Amino acid sequence: MLPTEGNTVPPRYRYEQIADDLAERIASGEFPPGSKLPSRRQLIEHYGVTEPVIDRAMQVLRIKGMTETLPGVGVFVVD
Repeated sequence: MLPTEGNTVPPRYRYEQIADDLAERIASGEFPPGSKLPSRRQLIEHYGVTEPVIDRAMQVLRIKGMTETLPGVGVFVVD
């Protein structure tokens, strides 16, 4: 049996970290209800990740009911 160090938390995927960061920014009012989130390209540059990572983070926010996507328009914070 391997030794453990108390309450260690397993490493999290980058898309989860980004989704959590965006959720916190939404909750803080940085992105209020009805506002458009930055574009995919802006998020890729801001977080320094690839397109699939941003797409997965956006999927998490959508599943949580925090955002809605309007194809060809953007991702918006729900009311």
